[in-house]
Amino acid sequence: MDRPGFAFELLHVDRHCGARLGRLTTPRGVIDLPAFMPVGTCGTVKGLTFDQVASTGAQIILGNTYHLALRPGAELIAELGGLHRFIGWDKPILTDSGGFQLFSLAQLTKIDERGAVFRSHIDGALLELTPERAVEIQQQLGADIAMVLDHVVPLPSSQEQIADACQRSLRWAARCRAAHTMSAQVQFAIVQGGLNLELRVGCARELAAMDFFGYAIGGLSVGESPREMYDTLAGTCPALPAEKPRYLMGVGRPEDVLEGIRQGIDMFDCVMPTRNGRNASAFTDEGELKLRNAVHRADPRPLQSNMQTPYSNFSRAYLRHLFMANEMLGPILLSYHNLAYYQNLMRDARQAIAADCFLEFQQRRKAGWGLLQDQ
Repeated sequence: MDRPGFAFELLHVDRHCGARLGRLTTPRGVIDLPAFMPVGTCGTVKGLTFDQVASTGAQIILGNTYHLALRPGAELIAELGGLHRFIGWDKPILTDSGGFQLFSLAQLTKIDERGAVFRSHIDGALLELTPERAVEIQQQLGADIAMVLDHVVPLPSSQEQIADACQRSLRWAARCRAAHTMSAQVQFAIVQGGLNLELRVGCARELAAMDFFGYAIGGLSVGESPREMYDTLAGTCPALPAEKPRYLMGVGRPEDVLEGIRQGIDMFDCVMPTRNGRNASAFTDEGELKLRNAVHRADPRPLQSNMQTPYSNFSRAYLRHLFMANEMLGPILLSYHNLAYYQNLMRDARQAIAADCFLEFQQRRKAGWGLLQDQ
């Protein structure tokens, strides 16, 4: 099926590493790559309006099939004009399939070949999520980019469990591909295989043969070390089609994002900017600042002197005061700052790739964060 209005362009690859400069065009707007997607799991990026989210530089957000299907329900959202209209966001949206939530709520979930049967974490109701149902929900939501349903297992797991989940993910991907009927939406497949590079490469090649619009690497940041994740990326990225967008799911420490970019990843998402912001932690070029610490009590400096946002002039002392006084403005301002910091990081990374100096840029950032040694 043709997908009018969708296109991916690979504009440039850094001469010294795998970092890619790209452009993903959708009917609702262009996404400059590499890109970071703020997470709006339940139809909201916690604590912020979507005007604020857009003003950080975000060009796409992420929503979640599992949570939106449970509450308020995909049918209701479709009746009200789709997810974009429902939440008031007119730019692209990518929806996760719910596979990670089935993993993270494993005590409530039973998985077999047909799909997953689980109990709602809200009211305990017994529900089923199959590949076909995951596709149906994402089409009802009207997402621009939909993910296939995959089977995620924790790390470490036995090689038998990892191989079984990988093969099931391939079969589910084929079923998602067959069930997809919406011309105004594209699908991304998800590569699984744990830390087993043979499984990862085999999975990537089988999915590439199915000719999805884009490809994600899933099942990482689920218990493995950063070094193990980096080695898995190094072995998996070369097996992904160069002419298709690449997405590393749920990975979001700034240093992990930059390493993913170095390996050739185009898209990222993580709850970390807003979750950490709600907990008084700010990302900066000098590392993560814990604003409840007394060292910030009388500090007149802004969080990041070279970053201009509508709220960038507030002092560290004032922001600390808001948290110590349990004022709701504190989490709002730090969530905004962290999202803006990530978007600035992506912008600077794109400029570095265009100038063939991404490795130098990565080293400068790591030095500022105190991460000169590989992790």
